[in-house]
Amino acid sequence: MSTPQRPFRPSPLAVGRKPSSNWRWAATGALVGGLLSVFMNMPAQWLASALWHLSKGQIQVQEAEGSVWLGSGKLVLTGGAGSRDAMALPGRLQWQVQGLYSFNSLPSIQMNITAACCMKQAMPMQLSRNTQLAAWRLQVGAHVSQWPAQLLSGLGAPWNTLQPEGRLILQTQPLVLDFQQGKTGLQGSATLTAEDVSSKLSTLKPMGSYLLSLVSESAAQGGPALSLVTQSGSLLLSGQGQWHGAQFQFRGEATAVPEHAEALSNLLNIIGRREGARSLLSLG
Repeated sequence: MSTPQRPFRPSPLAVGRKPSSNWRWAATGALVGGLLSVFMNMPAQWLASALWHLSKGQIQVQEAEGSVWLGSGKLVLTGGAGSRDAMALPGRLQWQVQGLYSFNSLPSIQMNITAACCMKQAMPMQLSRNTQLAAWRLQVGAHVSQWPAQLLSGLGAPWNTLQPEGRLILQTQPLVLDFQQGKTGLQGSATLTAEDVSSKLSTLKPMGSYLLSLVSESAAQGGPALSLVTQSGSLLLSGQGQWHGAQFQFRGEATAVPEHAEALSNLLNIIGRREGARSLLSLG
């Protein structure tokens, strides 16, 4: 005669553990999902606020829409906190941001910036942080864009007095900027061409076209270098700049061709320290 089988009954402890465990997993999932949702939908105003603080109010994104990761706004240059000077870029600036993670490289942020007024293609940028070396690296891809010189008037003195007009053409080769413990390093090059420049301080229009070149450091120079040359025109500008650690120094001069010296005299008195026919330019 066979022994009757007892029906299986889970112990009270097992019965009690299962709902508790499921509840914890559900709560954890909801929390992670909520945090991820907040992270992915951070408003564009957060990015605008961060840029305001980093630039001390000189670079602003107003009327920001969208999120930190995909959004747009109006780019405005100002003289900083308390300044009444401000100049907005025509149209809106758009951005797309994504985080990049790899086992073989440092975490970084990839950003593509476009402006319908001034760019035919997006400007690619990548920002990474090396926590061990306490260093930041900014990489800018090959890019060409054209900007209105009037935008500089928003930065306050001396631009608000000069009120420049003309075209600024920015061209970058693959460019790498390193910032570490008060030192600035650069690899690659960039040029800014100012074409057909004029100013409210002179009746002569245009005054000339100029080229600013930024090149990487060498053993002899010790830091990134900036040069200014005149390409054409009646206002002659020249100068050399150099980064020494985090400090930048620039020395140059401005003169006028003899036939237009009177038309440019007022401008030469303002842009630098007058020494005879020359105006000495100094920064840092």
